[in-house]
Amino acid sequence: MTLLAGKNAIVYGGAGRIGTAVATAFAEEGARVFLAGRTRARLDEVADRIRAAGGQAETAAVDALDERAVDEHAAAVAAEGGIDVSVNLIAHGDVQGTPLVDMALADYERPVVTAVRTQFLTARAAARHMIARRSGAILFFGARLSRCASSRSAGCRWRSTRSRRCAASSRPSWARTGSAR
Repeated sequence: MTLLAGKNAIVYGGAGRIGTAVATAFAEEGARVFLAGRTRARLDEVADRIRAAGGQAETAAVDALDERAVDEHAAAVAAEGGIDVSVNLIAHGDVQGTPLVDMALADYERPVVTAVRTQFLTARAAARHMIARRSGAILFFGARLSRCASSRSAGCRWRSTRSRRCAASSRPSWARTGSAR
């Protein structure tokens, strides 16, 4: 039996490099993957590869910064058997290679605003459906996981399956140590 057999997983940013890898891994573990992103043609390519490998994949053009679009997509997935996993892997619009002194304020703040907005919208939409079932996992890709991808840092567990994956603890440090300080 596979780890995610019978589960539904939404992958926002499912056509990007990381989104494709995550969606493929979820499908290999038995999940029905719902790929969401802005470019339908790229999502369809990923879905076709997943299906060719024996997995289940659906696609939808969804702007993960659009509150209504996110809510409607989550409701549609929930109607297909619920939402078990929601993972947000959209690009945040970081500006690379521009010195800070030459950067516009809008370029500097865009990734922060984008990350906060999309993570809130996608998490809230999934949580609304997960609460009724009292089950589900909401995942974000951020600094903690990025650190794990580049090194074997403390707070990361490595496990070996088909590929090396990192699972970073999402609990605050005081929860891990038992101290509320």
